[in-house]
Amino acid sequence: MGTDEIGTLTALKAHRREIVDPAIATHKGRIVKTTGDGMLVEFASAVDAVTCAVEIQEQMVERAAEGSALRIQFRVGINVGDIIIDGEDIFGDGVNVAARVENECEPGGVYLADDVYRQVRGKIVLTIDDLGERSLKNIERPVRLYAVRSVAFSAGAPARSLSEAGEPLPLPDGPSIAVLPFENMSGDPEQEYFADGMVEDIITGLSHIKWLFVIARHSSFAFKGRSIDVKQVGRELGVRYVLEGSVRKSGDRVRITAQLIDSVTGIHVWAERFDRKYDDIFALQDDVTLSVVGAIEPSLRLAEVDRARRKRPENLTAYDLVLQAHADIHSRMPAQSKRALVLLERALALDPTYALAHAFASQVSVPSCNLLA
Repeated sequence: MGTDEIGTLTALKAHRREIVDPAIATHKGRIVKTTGDGMLVEFASAVDAVTCAVEIQEQMVERAAEGSALRIQFRVGINVGDIIIDGEDIFGDGVNVAARVENECEPGGVYLADDVYRQVRGKIVLTIDDLGERSLKNIERPVRLYAVRSVAFSAGAPARSLSEAGEPLPLPDGPSIAVLPFENMSGDPEQEYFADGMVEDIITGLSHIKWLFVIARHSSFAFKGRSIDVKQVGRELGVRYVLEGSVRKSGDRVRITAQLIDSVTGIHVWAERFDRKYDDIFALQDDVTLSVVGAIEPSLRLAEVDRARRKRPENLTAYDLVLQAHADIHSRMPAQSKRALVLLERALALDPTYALAHAFASQVSVPSCNLLA
């Protein structure tokens, strides 16, 4: 502002119009108020808030790389907490902590309070650094902070490709998926919008599956229009599963194909074809989205259980042990129940904080046997 007030304000408005506001709308956020160069935004879920923040920062890095002389960087702080609603405004300790977290954030970065970290861990593929506890101004208790680093940005640094990084991204412990843009095989530009909208809906639907890592739209759409190899996508995005498909329209009918592939082995996990009448485009998108998401969830569970069973016993992680125990958790047979409990106890020995293993262990019932002499 001290160098060029008019230019800075013009650039800030352009960033909001072209990057910030569209991203907030896409991830179902609500702009509560603006405060000069700041903004308070409310989201229904922590996953939406973090995904939106990362998407904005990635696009800001890309814009800076284009060589603009006037470079603007944002800081993003995210917190989860109860709020007091007063008209269109919100108040409360949760809002105060979010503001203090933003003050601690490095330019170009995204910082999370500890409650946010606990809610997004295991749901989205991000590298998150533990910054330890910080004493925040006017906040009684210390707050543990985490810094987010996504596939494509690192606190203001230029985006890196796989070749620049040198090594493939490691796979997360749990199942992970990227939904690639569906190919438009009709040559009709209208079908391009339909296909992209459907893929966005599928990504949103999959992101509601709590045990699944889902790559954000911005990262997966980087492959749009490219001739891709599924194994390469898996290495670049750090995911085990890739969903791809195509859309073809003929007359008043549309055919949509989708296939789920294991990016490590190249094996097809699931495939389906949908033939529908092309009358109500939104109803059609909703219908196909529900069908795809509904079919993928059980298919992924079976694929993950099968993968865990194929692993060598000495290489099993806590997650793999819980998967192997899953089939026997609700059994009333003593041998199966005991086997499930042993697996869950091994999982908890590896990770004592594994909530799912604790929950399953509490459900295991080992019947007692009364023997008559």
